[in-house]
Amino acid sequence: MSAPPSPATQPEVDAARAPLDALRASVAAVYLGPARTIDLLLVALLGRGHALLEGVPGVAKTTLVKAFATALGCTVRRVQFTPDLLPSDITGTYVLSPKEGTFQMRAGPIFANVVLADEINRAPAKTQSALLEAMQERQVTIEGDRFELPSPFIVLATQNPIDLEGTYPLPEAQIDRFLVHVAMGYPAPKEEVDMLRHHGAGAPPVAAQLDPARVAQLQELTVRIHVEDDVLDYVVALTTFTRKHPRVVLGASPRASLALLTASRGLALLKGRTFVTPDDVREIATAALSHRLVLVPELEGDPKARAQIIEDAVQRVPYRRG
Repeated sequence: MSAPPSPATQPEVDAARAPLDALRASVAAVYLGPARTIDLLLVALLGRGHALLEGVPGVAKTTLVKAFATALGCTVRRVQFTPDLLPSDITGTYVLSPKEGTFQMRAGPIFANVVLADEINRAPAKTQSALLEAMQERQVTIEGDRFELPSPFIVLATQNPIDLEGTYPLPEAQIDRFLVHVAMGYPAPKEEVDMLRHHGAGAPPVAAQLDPARVAQLQELTVRIHVEDDVLDYVVALTTFTRKHPRVVLGASPRASLALLTASRGLALLKGRTFVTPDDVREIATAALSHRLVLVPELEGDPKARAQIIEDAVQRVPYRRG
């Protein structure tokens, strides 16, 4: 068994905050919305995870993910999901080269550091399965051949919860691969007034604040954020609560516990700390757990029911210091 990584030091965390703050400010200049939304994307990035943004049309989901991707300074590809989208449209395929008379690999848009998946729930199951392999294994299989995806790799997916015509609900196995669920509602009146004031002036250019090597360093630092045993017990207690809830058919899995721990580490780093606190776990719990629950049939159509169950867990599960 390999030795555990050395704990993160305060100078390392302080050095990481400067580029993260610059990235946050760069995105905030384009996306006029809650700062927490940008922070959730950063948590997904730091935790080597993926983010699912859900909201009605017109709340700047695509604008946000495009600005965020540009600020990362990594390769970016966008895929507009449609019912006729094929797996090869995402992964790529072998094509015949008439000049050489051989089949050559033509890589699809999945071979990028950041993949923007617009309206992800409009693709059929066969296409979703190809994306699922990429999200979980960081690889794709084309004609039996395995290809590694670039590192870092993050999927930023958008979904419209209202328009259900021509959509395919994401299977639970795929939803479980998103580290965080970002619920995007209407902006506050002041934010909407600011948007109207700047409309037509053109969005400011987004400068790259990071690069793939720096992103990898930040992700490695996140793994080294310290977590006490009593915080681990608290994470498991929260997920166990969801498994026993009377309104839940399928509660948070062990993978959900890992996701909550990973997201808490990312949040601690964003706040400039070398360790995770119970408040970090409470703050990120809804974003990390709510989308993973399967509720009783009468509550499946209630968009707030999952979040309310996580809030119940946070309120009712005590934190016991070891």
